[in-house]
Amino acid sequence: MITLIKDVQLFLPDQTIDSGFILIKDGVIEDIGHSKDCPPIEETFKLIQLTPDQAVIPGFIDLHIHGSSGADTMDATEEALNTIATALPKEGTTSFLATTMTTHKNDIKKALINVAEYVEKQNHRGKAEVLGVHLEGPFISPKRIGAQHPDFVSSPSVDLFKEWQHMATGNIKLVTLAPEQPGGMELVSYLKDEGVVSSIGHSDATYEQVAQAIEAGLSHATHLYNQMRPIHHREPGVVGAVFLRDEIMSEIIADGVHSRPEMVRLAYRNKGKDGLILITDAMRAQCLGNGQYDLGGQMVTVTGKTAELEDGTLAGSILTLQEAVKNMMAFTQCGIREIIQMTSVNPAKQLNVFDRKGSIEKGKDADLIIWGKEEIEMTFCRGEVAYQR
Repeated sequence: MITLIKDVQLFLPDQTIDSGFILIKDGVIEDIGHSKDCPPIEETFKLIQLTPDQAVIPGFIDLHIHGSSGADTMDATEEALNTIATALPKEGTTSFLATTMTTHKNDIKKALINVAEYVEKQNHRGKAEVLGVHLEGPFISPKRIGAQHPDFVSSPSVDLFKEWQHMATGNIKLVTLAPEQPGGMELVSYLKDEGVVSSIGHSDATYEQVAQAIEAGLSHATHLYNQMRPIHHREPGVVGAVFLRDEIMSEIIADGVHSRPEMVRLAYRNKGKDGLILITDAMRAQCLGNGQYDLGGQMVTVTGKTAELEDGTLAGSILTLQEAVKNMMAFTQCGIREIIQMTSVNPAKQLNVFDRKGSIEKGKDADLIIWGKEEIEMTFCRGEVAYQR
């Protein structure tokens, strides 16, 4: 199947084409250019004629999402991952990391095996691609548990990670951990050598401990501000280290709940478009509305835009990446190019998949969003329409 998208604004890495075309063949971008240079339209082409007030931007990549539409990574079923992968293109997400929780080791094991099998057999075009696993816990600080399950927190362990990575057939791509915990620095160093991203999160580390972890290979921060040692004028903490150290790429949940709009703006001023990644941290309640839902064995109540445990602790989010994008633009007055950097380029580079994801270039996967004046009109996942408004 050859698809031709024509007469649309294109946001390419080095230029914006006001009226351009994209030719897609076998899920990959075959050619790009100005509409005036468009190849002759053949009968076999699937033609998608648009207008210059619509823009094509790269698909979003969500590095931190637990679930959506009633399904969760920890359900450990093919059906659950398929539900998530089918739902996400509606919000512009074309690939993601299936994110685990701090829970019983057997449950984590089942989830990892399930993701590995899904990646091998079910990662078909026309739905968001599972790029691997974000292992959130159990290697976290008991002082910064948040909505993770306190009974299953454990110290970082290279041996346990090796066991899990074997079960996941190498699909664990990012690990949230507290490097100050016993074994933390050793695990960070091991992950660096293995090409796995280590992320500081659910951590009570001091500034000096974060600096030590950066030397060991730490390069990422999990949901900035939330469940990490905050800034103090005599102890910069984890947040201060994230702001000051360019080696750290930081996630942020731009929902106005996990972080006030002013704090999102503060993060943007400090880290800029090159230092932030928009994530959802969404749970199974995403897109389902108010009610009670399970998250890693704990009951969560969703009211409006907030998801909370019984004691009032924030528990993941119900944010979509499309909402995060709109919020980020409203909170910071950034533009679409900055959004592309934070939702596509940065996550693709962090995961080392920028050779095939994250920008609109020849030879890359046709993971594309047709963006209208206010809403996503259409989403392509590796060349196939996965969502149409």
